[in-house]
Amino acid sequence: MHLPVAPKCNVMCNFCNRKYDCVNESRPGVTSTVLTPGQALAYVDKTFDRRNDITVIGIAGPGDPFANPEETMETIRLVRAKYPEVILCLSSNGMGIGPYIDELAELKVTHVTITICATDPKIAAKVYVWGRENRKIYRGEAIGELMVKRQLDAVQRICEAGMICKVNTIIIPGVNEDHIHEVAKTVADLGAEVQNCIPMIPVEGAAFEDYPAPDSKMTSKVRFQSGEHIRQMLHCARCRSDAVGLLGKDNPEETQKLMQSCASLPVNPNENRPNVAVASMEGMLVNLHLGEAGQFHVFEQTESGSFKHIGIRLAPPAGGGDNRWNTMAKTFHDCRALLVNAAGDTPKQALIKQGIQVIEMEGLIEEGLECVFSGEPIPKTLQKRFTSCGDGCKGTGTGCD
Repeated sequence: MHLPVAPKCNVMCNFCNRKYDCVNESRPGVTSTVLTPGQALAYVDKTFDRRNDITVIGIAGPGDPFANPEETMETIRLVRAKYPEVILCLSSNGMGIGPYIDELAELKVTHVTITICATDPKIAAKVYVWGRENRKIYRGEAIGELMVKRQLDAVQRICEAGMICKVNTIIIPGVNEDHIHEVAKTVADLGAEVQNCIPMIPVEGAAFEDYPAPDSKMTSKVRFQSGEHIRQMLHCARCRSDAVGLLGKDNPEETQKLMQSCASLPVNPNENRPNVAVASMEGMLVNLHLGEAGQFHVFEQTESGSFKHIGIRLAPPAGGGDNRWNTMAKTFHDCRALLVNAAGDTPKQALIKQGIQVIEMEGLIEEGLECVFSGEPIPKTLQKRFTSCGDGCKGTGTGCD
């Protein structure tokens, strides 16, 4: 069971497109929604109530777990505390995992996967467009050198901490197919136990979208050469970031609906926040952008199930950067959600960290309140922006026009 709690990424790979919200494509980096740690735990609870065959819980994106370290580590802590017997694993590009390796071992994470496409910085530089560390952007050979350094250090430390390290390597024709056996030898010497050589999927919108996918002959050759140094994994199904179930039989429709319902729960489902704030000009429609709203209408639900307008609260003045959103979070400390017409990623993430869900929609306030207080997802008729592909989607998993 993969928990999609990590939407951000700290590197940009030439084979990747960061659109990830398709429900009908099975490949890494794709999910139908993103959950907060609290919502993820609720999702685990509800899944375990329905089936008894889940033994492994992992985090594999849809971005990188350690571009979202707070969300990742909190999710692992919550799951480990409630389900001490479950096997925990995660998958990372290795850039930001270093500071968290010791705690991962303490939390009894048993399996960690690091994706390494090259151990030669010049070849690695062809794989990555850029990478970010401590707010500094690296490009070209600088990102190649940094990625190789961080990834190999991560492999060694993961193994020294007693966790099983698997290395994923993307086979990219014309870039690294003749180098992967060197990757295998290097990581095996550091203690990695298994390697998964994965044929690249040409993804629309990625820099390598016109590169050919490796054929079976190339894939077999790469795996044979690498197998001389390290055990090869041959059963990979290239699972989604929200995969649940058996290989090749994950994500039935009921699973998708369950996850969507959990995404509509309060950010911290066990926390009592009785109210909802709404960005509205006149108090009837959700029709203001989060950053433009000077005031918010606040509602509570009565015992009869109706909604009561309990007041208007002023938004903090524009400007001030992150401080504005921290102040806003304090202003709405008793609100489980903000209903807005639209919102940027930075304020959304800042408010989510403070336990406030930001829901983008348009239409009648009452219809939005009914969804939030009942724990149901906002219907497509009220959604302000694209959130997932329709049932008729036959696409590449990179979003629909």
